Amino acid sequence: MKNGKEQSVTVSKKSAVGVTMALWMGSAMGLAAQGSAILVQPERQATVQSKFYCNSKALTPEERARHKQLSEKLMAARKEIVETEKGYEFQFSPSDISLAELAEWVVAESKCCPFFDFHIDLENQGKLVCLRLTGEEGIKAFIRAEFKTH
Repeated sequence: MKNGKEQSVTVSKKSAVGVTMALWMGSAMGLAAQGSAILVQPERQATVQSKFYCNSKALTPEERARHKQLSEKLMAARKEIVETEKGYEFQFSPSDISLAELAEWVVAESKCCPFFDFHIDLENQGKLVCLRLTGEEGIKAFIRAEFKTH
């Protein structure tokens, strides 16, 4: 799936609804990119296609719990969101988010979402912490969907 390849799963009629529901729920949890196609074909195959997808199994349950906690903190603490040519920049006050917390989040996120390029900056004489997320063509739409930039 990572490089635009398709993955097909053959399912029985009875489990087609379950697979579709699981895929939909996975998408809602950030496991699939916006614009992914979910098709239940007459041959009873479910096809999911996405250039970007998160591998939730890349983190242990403990790491996932900590990453979720940090993600919620980052989302709540964003001061500004700036669209850049290749992605988005999230700005934080160092009194709300430390460089260590941001770096910890980046390490975990890079395990499950290796398609991101991460950039951490400390600006304005240490009064602004910035995280820029960039990547390949199409990454901006994924960031908008996953990080609710608009």
